[in-house]
This record gives sequence, C-alpha cells and structure tokens, in this order.
Amino acid sequence: MHLTILLGGACMKPVTETPREPATMPLVNAHAAGLDIGLAEIWVAISADRDPQAVRSFATFTPDLHALADWLSACQVTSVAMESTGVYWIPIYEILEARGFEVYLVNARHLKNVPGRKSDVQDCQWIQRLHSYGLLSASFRPEAEMVALRAYLRLRADLIAHRAAHIQHMQKALQQMNLQLTQVLKDITGVTGQQIIRAIVAGERNPVTLAQLRDKRCKHSSDEIAKALTGHYRAEHLFALKQALNLYDAYTAQIQECDQELERQFSALKPTHDDKLPPLDTSDKRNTHSKNGPTYDARSLLYQWLGVDLVALDGLNAGSVQALLTEVGTRLDAFPTEKHFCSWLHLAPHNDISGGQVLRSRTLKAQNRAGQIFRLAAQSVSRTNTEFGAFFRKVRAKHGAKKAIVATAHKIARTFYVMLKHRTPYRARSAEQYSERERQREIARLTKNCGFA
Repeated sequence: MHLTILLGGACMKPVTETPREPATMPLVNAHAAGLDIGLAEIWVAISADRDPQAVRSFATFTPDLHALADWLSACQVTSVAMESTGVYWIPIYEILEARGFEVYLVNARHLKNVPGRKSDVQDCQWIQRLHSYGLLSASFRPEAEMVALRAYLRLRADLIAHRAAHIQHMQKALQQMNLQLTQVLKDITGVTGQQIIRAIVAGERNPVTLAQLRDKRCKHSSDEIAKALTGHYRAEHLFALKQALNLYDAYTAQIQECDQELERQFSALKPTHDDKLPPLDTSDKRNTHSKNGPTYDARSLLYQWLGVDLVALDGLNAGSVQALLTEVGTRLDAFPTEKHFCSWLHLAPHNDISGGQVLRSRTLKAQNRAGQIFRLAAQSVSRTNTEFGAFFRKVRAKHGAKKAIVATAHKIARTFYVMLKHRTPYRARSAEQYSERERQREIARLTKNCGFA
C-alpha cells in the first residue's frame, strides 16, 4: 500500500507498508452454538460454514425444541451455550442434554456485549462467538437426582412461605377484634394458640372457657389469657379468621404430602458408602426440631445415605442439610478444595489487584442459596457456647456483625466440605476449648517472634 504524505505543500516520498493480518483467537469449540432464549421464541446461531442460514428462530413448543435439536445435530454441533433466563432455559436444556449435547448454562454477567444496538439475533451470535473461543464457563449444576430433590425442597419452601401469609391474616383478624392473643402466646400456631383459635371459629366466646385450653407448658397463666381474650367479636373479622385458618390447614396438608414424597425419595437413594455405620447419636440436638422442619426422621435417612452425620455440625439442622445437599450435590467433584467451594458460595473475599497491589477486597453480592444457608447457620451459633460461637464473637468485636457472619459462615462451610468430602465425623468443641487453643497459638507465635527457645 502506497501512502503519499503532504507537509507544507511539499511532496514526500511514498511509504510502502506491509499490511498486518488481524490477530485472531484460536477456536476452542469449533462446533459451538449460541442460544438466546425467550418466552415465545429461541434464537440460535451457529458457525456460518455449518449452514448458509446460520441464525434461525424456533418456537418454544416441545416439537419445535426437538426440531431445534435435530437441526443442531444435522449441522454437527456438539456444544451449546445459553443464558440462564428465568426458568425458560430448563426445557431446552433438558432436551439438549438428553440428546448428548454439551450444554453450557452461563451466568448473564459473563455475557456483557459491547455498547450499541441490541437484538435477539446479535445476542445469540455474541454467545456463539464467545463460546467458540472458549471464553464462557458453565454454571455449576448438581447431579440429576439432586436436581429432582431440589425441586421438591424448593416447592416445600414456597408452601411454607405461602402458609406464613395466612398466619399473619389470623393475627390481623384477632387484632381487629382486640383479642390480644399474640401478647400472651409466643406462637399462635402452637398447641394452645390453635386450640383457642379453632374454638373461636367453632363459636366459643367465653374468655374463661377459652383460657382453659391453655397448655401446661404455657408461660402465662389462665387469668392473663382470659384477659387477653376479652374482645369485641364482629362477624366480618370472624369470617376472615375462619378463611385464614382454612387456608392455613390447606397449606399444612400440602406440606405434609410433600414431606411424604421427600421421605420416599430420600429412602430410595442408594448409599454412597459400603461401610457398616455405628449407631447414630442424636443426643447433641435433641431439642432443636423446628416447627417448619421435616416431619420424618430426616437425620437418620441422611446418615444412612451419606455415611456421615452432617446434622451434628453446629448451626445446621436436618432441613438445612437437605437443602445444602440438593444445592451442592454429594460428590463435590466440581470443587477441588474447600477454597474453591467457599469461593463459589461467595463467602470468600474477591480481590481487585492492579500493579501488584490489592485495591479492593470484598465479598461479591450474589443470590446463592447454599451460601445463604451457611450465613443463617452463622447467625444461629452467634450466642452459643460452641467453637463457632466463640469465633463469631471474636470477629464481631474486631470488625462488626456483618463481617462476623460471613467469616463464621466461611468457617462452617469449610467444615461441611471436609465432612462431606472425606466422611470425617464432626468433633464439637466448646467456646472454652476454642479460647484455650487460640491462647496456645498466640503464645507459640510470640515465642517464635521473640526468638525464645
């Protein structure tokens, strides 16, 4: 190429340049496709040398999804990347996975396109381009049997959340009639509360008679309960109370049915070990059963299935262990070490490094269900006389409650990983034992730094 440059009216000598070939990245997935998924249609992009019509649109009906898979097979596509959009990706993901494709479910944050015009065609082409160059990483999904159990447990959690709304409706109806039952009872869905509410719905209005339904374990006396139940009964509020109670019972029945199915599913799981297990000791958590916990003996089922008692870990119960296992799986092959595991849980600090220096160190915000369970476990041990409780209080004194929750959740998660990965039984330590061990470590550190023998 000849360039003639004019400076000040003078003609300079032509400069000959050899054109450079643009730098190209090597193709990692030559047989890649990209999917942009919506409610009504799916846009698919493949390499232009596979088909002259490299971008096509398919409807989201099941026959159309099979037609999409047939077209990808005809074009010799082996790997497909898609964005995790709501729940729209699940049907096509399952079909492609069953047909033998390598399917990448990608975090939407990893698919940021350059600024400019945005369309479905450009989105699927951008996903295909990134995937062909190997720039996308697949999101973690547990094994298939865990995915099925996870669906049951998430449905159960939704049922509990819906039932909670009707408990509030009962409280509202009682308050409007000035029946101050919530002041004398800790929980209106307990034995005493349910007996009183059902008697009111059945037509009983005498506060003394209602107070006689008090359970002997109730803190307040019958006279206090009778005083709280002296109110102004109105037909419209009684009707609302009746409706809320019926809906509460309906959701309770659905939760019990869900528990029966979960018990059947967990009982059918093949044990992950061949060893003969010692008897399960449940004396450490005899009084920790939650009213929203499973109605079956989940702790024994988990112990027989895994060969290790994860419920013994401080801060966790049978329900939370079930939820954790369905979120992370049982093999943990995707996490080589506990550091990888805690990083995926977003319990480890994310460091921004520039020029060899750490500019920022913070925990990234993300909606990780397993990480949230560990955070709740950290809050539950904050006041206990356990090793985790002492650690929580130590960090809180230095850095505040928020950092103490994350640090304690990180510690519990590491212990959970070791127990599940290596089937290591949990050895509980008291706060005094933890403090003494920290004291010995500090003495050893000071002795080493001061040069004493």
